[in-house]
Amino acid sequence: MTSAPSAVLPAPEAHAASLQEQIQRAVDELMAEVPNADQLSANQRRGIIARYDTVLEANFIYWMTATYLSVMSKEARTIILDNLHEEVGDCHPEMLRRFTLAADAMPTDTDILAVARDLTNVRLFMGRMSGVKNIVTMAFFEGFIQKFMTPFAEMADRQGSKEQEYTIVHGLCDITHTQELFRALAAEIAINPPHSTTDLFEGVDLLGTLIRTIVHCGGGLDRVA
Repeated sequence: MTSAPSAVLPAPEAHAASLQEQIQRAVDELMAEVPNADQLSANQRRGIIARYDTVLEANFIYWMTATYLSVMSKEARTIILDNLHEEVGDCHPEMLRRFTLAADAMPTDTDILAVARDLTNVRLFMGRMSGVKNIVTMAFFEGFIQKFMTPFAEMADRQGSKEQEYTIVHGLCDITHTQELFRALAAEIAINPPHSTTDLFEGVDLLGTLIRTIVHCGGGLDRVA
């Protein structure tokens, strides 16, 4: 019997690498649906910023904490904990609030209600404490946020805002965060491999729906099929 080439990745790393490619494709497909800032009215831009704030300010740390609590790998926990230390230590929710205030886009009851159902679905999913699924979901989210920061900053700029710390920081740090989560994914798969029939993209689908609600809800924006 011919032995396998030494270049072949161990199963967990190969699985993680395959998931990384799928996640990156999902991010690119979602980004293709994001309209240019100059295609939006002032009210549409305000709504996107407000709904994004409603979702991110109060939920990102909760979702990442749920991911930390759900994983079994020591390496994955260390990576996720480093992410949480940065989010809390640099007070990213306050950074986002300053961004939103400067764009005159504080969320209204209408903005909050617009995302309520999809947001609840993601919260409940993350609360099921499925380690690999939660890492896949958060890696997708970090990857999306990093790419979304450019059009997001342009939306705020067109609203007259010069407060760009949030978009600058996340446009840079989320590159590292995404790569580190892919490393955490390989570590978690190694000791907590999912069943072959498990839908690892359940959270990605739920989060994608929520992001589309943020970007497209109200203002008559059509979603790309």
